[in-house]
Amino acid sequence: MTQRNIGIYPIGTVRSKRSEPIDDGWDAIPAHIEVDAERFTPEALFGLDTFSHAEIIFLFDRVPDEKIERSARHPRGNKDWPLTGIFAQRGKNRPNRIGVTVCRVLKVEGLTLYLEGLDAIDGTPVLDIKPVMEGFLPRGDIREPDWSKALMAGYWD
Repeated sequence: MTQRNIGIYPIGTVRSKRSEPIDDGWDAIPAHIEVDAERFTPEALFGLDTFSHAEIIFLFDRVPDEKIERSARHPRGNKDWPLTGIFAQRGKNRPNRIGVTVCRVLKVEGLTLYLEGLDAIDGTPVLDIKPVMEGFLPRGDIREPDWSKALMAGYWD
């Protein structure tokens, strides 16, 4: 496969009291995104507060190259869970280090978006913000293995 470089530039930065990527308790941590005032005006966020949720795409920028997974691993290193390919889990040590989270929109003030449930640490570069629209949600039943339900048991608490 031919590789090519692509240019993606952050549109903002996560601000949060959490500075370490601890696995659980993300709903308890207030977070907001400061959109880059040099590239955007407040109008870029107009109407986002009419949606209940937004999808935040961000970069796991502090994952070192040597931690990138290109094969399979036990999720969270738990040997009780099956060996699973990196593309069948949502870990931060992904090949392109891209994270995606659906968050509750609390409010918008100027170029600041306040959220609940953003699982990114302070200083994380934000690549994009998209409103969650029902028409883009999965159609039909959602299927997932038992280990993934166990992994998420305390993630948001």
